[in-house]
Amino acid sequence: MNNIVFINVVRFLGLVLLQVVVCSHINFLGYLNPYVYVLFVLLYPVSNNRLLFIFLSFLLGLSVDMFLDSGGTHAAASVAIAYIRPLCLKFSFGSVYEYHAVKFSNTDFSKRLVYFLILIFIHHFILFSLVIFDQNELLLIFKQTFYSSIFTLLLCLLLSSLFSSKKT
Repeated sequence: MNNIVFINVVRFLGLVLLQVVVCSHINFLGYLNPYVYVLFVLLYPVSNNRLLFIFLSFLLGLSVDMFLDSGGTHAAASVAIAYIRPLCLKFSFGSVYEYHAVKFSNTDFSKRLVYFLILIFIHHFILFSLVIFDQNELLLIFKQTFYSSIFTLLLCLLLSSLFSSKKT
């Protein structure tokens, strides 16, 4: 149990630092902004306390907001995906999630891809809707959501496969 807490603390701090120091400075063509800190929400253990998880997601988004001076948009998007995460887990993994037997390192790549894609897209749509906050700019919101989601998805899949603890 102590090992899981340590891993989650290191993941939390590492992803916030990676986001603030490296990823927040990538702005390719105005649309490619990776937000890899969502990987903490995506990979948080399923069987842990849900209220603690939502609070940690809020702290994660708030930490990014404080460094990037973004006024709470990241916190709102992080809490939203933390709240709807059980629905996405049930949709992506089915009965495996029902028994809380989901281990992301042992799941099929296609199921993990669908799960990551759904939550990343929802996160980015909420984030860019709050940042732009103009219904006349709906095309811009969708464009930034699409391109940033693809870039974030690729980086999250790469990072999760690099640091997975799969034992073969």
